[in-house]
Order: sequence, then C-alpha cells, then structure tokens
Amino acid sequence: MALRIEDYALIGDTQTAALVGRDGSIDWLCLPRFDSPACFSALLGDESHGRWLLAPAGDVRRTERRYRRGTLVLETDFHTDGGVLQIVDSMPIRDEAPDVVRLARCLSGRVAVRMELVLRFDFGRSVPWVQRAENGGMTATAGPDAVHLIPGRPIRGRDLTTIAEFELEAGDEVPFVLTWYPSHEDEPRPVDGIAATADTTAWWEEWSARSHADGSHRGLVQRSLITLKALTYAPTGGIVAAPTTSLPEQIGGVRNWDYRFCWVRDATLVLQSLMGAGYMDEAVAWRDWLLRAVAGSPSELQIMYGPAGERRLTELELDWLPGYEGSSPVRIGNAASDQFQLDVYGELMDALAQAAEGGIEADADAWRLQVALMEYLEGAWDEPDEGIWEMRGERRAFVHSKVMTWVAFDRAVRMVEQYGRKGPVDRWRAQRDAVHREVCERGFDGERNSFTQSYGSRGLDAATLLIPAVGFLPPDDPRVIGTVEAVQRELLRDGFVLRYDTTEAADGLPPGEGAFLPCSFWLADALTLIGRHDEAREQFDRLTALANDVGLLAEEYDPQLGRHVGNFPQAFTHVGLVNTARNLDKAADSPARERAEA
Repeated sequence: MALRIEDYALIGDTQTAALVGRDGSIDWLCLPRFDSPACFSALLGDESHGRWLLAPAGDVRRTERRYRRGTLVLETDFHTDGGVLQIVDSMPIRDEAPDVVRLARCLSGRVAVRMELVLRFDFGRSVPWVQRAENGGMTATAGPDAVHLIPGRPIRGRDLTTIAEFELEAGDEVPFVLTWYPSHEDEPRPVDGIAATADTTAWWEEWSARSHADGSHRGLVQRSLITLKALTYAPTGGIVAAPTTSLPEQIGGVRNWDYRFCWVRDATLVLQSLMGAGYMDEAVAWRDWLLRAVAGSPSELQIMYGPAGERRLTELELDWLPGYEGSSPVRIGNAASDQFQLDVYGELMDALAQAAEGGIEADADAWRLQVALMEYLEGAWDEPDEGIWEMRGERRAFVHSKVMTWVAFDRAVRMVEQYGRKGPVDRWRAQRDAVHREVCERGFDGERNSFTQSYGSRGLDAATLLIPAVGFLPPDDPRVIGTVEAVQRELLRDGFVLRYDTTEAADGLPPGEGAFLPCSFWLADALTLIGRHDEAREQFDRLTALANDVGLLAEEYDPQLGRHVGNFPQAFTHVGLVNTARNLDKAADSPARERAEA
C-alpha cells in the first residue's frame, strides 16, 4: 500500500529533488533537474517503477524523523528490538553532477540492514543496462542517462533489483552514494558520502543563518523558506511550484497535473516572502528569471515556464503508470501553459513594483518590456480568459482576472508617479478606472453582497479574497466584508477553503478535489485586513497544524479523508504560510490593534 503524501520528506540540491518516505524509501527522484524523466517513480506506480529502500531488515517498533536544524538534511531513526538505526539523507549542493547520499548509522545495539535499489528511467518505463564497476559498485545506463552507485557494503543483483544485506553495531556508519551523469561521458569523480553530508549540513546552516525571519512562528516560517530555496533552480533563479507531477487533487480522480514548472502568478507572493526574510539575492534571481522568461511579444506571455524559461511544455499522458493510489492519468508537461490568462499581467506588474519598492533596481530594458505589456493589455483586458484556476472549459470574464488587470494598470501608474518612469500615465489611469467600474458593476452580486467568480455567474471564487490585499477596494468596504463572509459561508469545508465549487462550475473536468491550502491562507489574510484578528489566527493555526512531522505542506487537504492531496511540497502553500505569519505579526504589533484591545 502506498504511503500517504504527508509521509514523505523533501531533499534537494537547488536543481532537483527527491521524496523520502517514512519507511526509508526514496520513491520519487528526477535527475538531473526537476522536470527531467524520473529515475524513481514508485510514487506514481509501484516499486517495479523504481525505488531505493534503505531500512532495518526486521520489524520496526517506532520511527522518528527530523531535519537537522536549519538544513535540508533528513534524519530518520528506526527503533527496533535490536537497536536504533538512523538513515541520513541529503543531496549535496552540486559542483559537478547530482548526487544522492544516504548514510546508515547504528546509534545503539546491533541492527540488520537491507538496501534494495530498483532503477528505472523515463518515468519507470526503461529498464537500464546494469554493469559492475571496479570499486565494487555498479553503473546503470539507458539512452542518454546513466547513474553510478558507490555502495558502503557488497551488493548483488536479483530479479532486476540491486540488494545489500548487512549488520551494523553501535558507532558504525556506512554511506551509499548514487550519482547521475550523461551516459556518453566518463563517470564523475567519486563522492565521499560522509564528508559530503557534513558539507551539505554546513551549507544549509550558513544559508539559514542569513534569515531575518522572526515572530511567533519562526520555526515553521524558516522551514518554509528552506523549502522554497530547495525548489529553486539555482542556475536561473526560477522556483518550481512543486517537485512532483500528478499527485492527485482527489484520491482516485483525474485532476492530476505536472507542477515541476515556474508560474508567473507566484511572483509577487514569492518576492514578498523572500524580501521579508532578507533573502535579497534569491529575490533578485527570481525577478531576473521573470524578466528573461517573459521577454518577447506581449501577446505570447505564458502563465508558466520551464525552470530555465522554456516555453514548450507539451502535455503527455503516461499510460504505463497506474498513478498514485490509482489516480490516473499520470501527466507530464502542462497544457495550461498555452492558456490565455489575463491575471498574469497584473501579477507580473505587481511583482516588479514590489521589487522596486524593496530596493531591487530595474534597468531601462525591463521598463520597456513593461510598457509593451501594458500596451497589449490596453486592447486585451476586456476579453474572456481561462482564469487563475486554469479551467479547461469555456473562456469567461473571470472577476479575479479583471481585478488583476486593474492591478496591472495601477502598478504602471505607480511606477510613473513614485519612481519617475516614463509612460502614458493619463491613459493608464483612465483604463484603471474603467476596469474598476466594470468589475464593481458586473462582477458583484448585490443580493448576496459578494463578488462572484465571473460576470453574471452565481458561483463564488476564493480568488476574490485577494481584492483587499491587492488594493482594489479598502478592507473596510462592505463589499469586501460581504465577499469574505460569503466565502466562509459557501466555500469553507471543516475550516478549509475550496477554490470554487467544482460540482457546479463548468471547468471541463469531473467534480471533486480537496480544499486548496493557499486559498485557506488567503482567508486568514483577508480576516486580518478586515480586523478579525482572532479568527485570522485561528485559521492560521488550523492550517499550520496540517504540516507533517517535518513541517511540509501539500497543495490541498481532504477534510473527509484527513489527508494531504495534490503535489508535494507545494511552494505556493509555503509562500502563503510565510506571508500570513508576517501579516499576523504585523497586525498584532499595530497601534490600531493595541488601541482596540485597550
């Protein structure tokens, strides 16, 4: 039976990542980078599609795990009748090829250990050609890919599986190192697993020491920041939404998408979280990735790109994989990259305005790109689109999309007024006002006192919770308060927020998905803005209680099953945690709050 999604922990080297299960298995690993074909994909099938197990050979009485403080180095302690075995998992920050290092350490007593390695390339489809290596290890080759295993104990092959069985006594420490390299090149120089683990620990400790994060939830916030760093593709600065594909939004359902790409709409919130914690180098790298990725014709702006800015993200279904707990199809690539979504113009302009306000200087070429984007938006803002949720049904006039076009014009005006940029500011002001009037007239349901999902619809959309956050209306506007209350009334499930009601929405897919955790953080933000601080903190505490034992959160949560669902860990969720924690701390320290409680 498959582990639960929340039973996994993340390791990575800021270019790719792996998921390690509580049972000592690595069931998901993409090499050499996030969106490459996986070497292990048992998470989407079974162990015959790739798996690396390192664990006690006998029964386990209790398992405990943790990250080393301030790092992405994972320690898992297996308590057995004979003693305690600790597995230390990490991926060294690479200077050559990507490595996965696993240390088996006996902390007490005597423990029998078993290692099983099933290597499959091309998402579990290709069985590689395995050869013995001179150092007692092995190489496995399939097409352009090869991996080399340096084992700490003798290995043997059986039924297309590489096995090692051995015993450790207290104080023994044995490394296993797996390294990827192009099959047409020589093997990379060998890695000392014990030294590499120490170096990796030190690298993450130094990075965490730069953090300015503080407040009442500093531990969870810093873990989220480490997760964001782990999801960064270091060569370009792009941040992928998640390291996985096709983990289902409903167990057994079809809403299974590839999230190993970089979304433009994450830009503003990512910048806020990075700059707020003092990680300016990462914020600059993310801003620069955005500018390179979107460069070109404004009409060809995409909602997402590959880690290096790739634009062709063709969606394919992998029919040889049964999917996580039978949730099919399994997809790679994402057809939503070809959708027309107006909100990305607002998110891009807002992100660049946030960067300027945070002291990140932009050059003249960046502003020329922004002006070109605004010129295109002037003629396109009133068109229907697919919306923030990438619906695969008919295009509509989504309220959130229109609000974000208002944001685009507003931020363009702000850049002229506050930062001396040159542009047709009077025209942009007029467009901004026109969008505002239309949204308030056509996107608001006066009878229900709430903004709706799209013009003329009765459905609600959690994205409208962002209306006060982006400045479209002030928090004390009755329409904002009415919208927050309507979302609480109609989209809340056991305290968690649905994106929208999939049973009623014509989104081109069968109904059913979990509550969307970023939206649930947006509710906490909206409650904070309208002055309901106690409700906001209760909502935040409810959400952070979902974090697994090592502080990670998925995309969604199924309240009925009590399980994480969707891709994992999710950058957007962790960004929401960081920013909501900061907003709550600011509200708690505000003079207005102190006067209200006096």
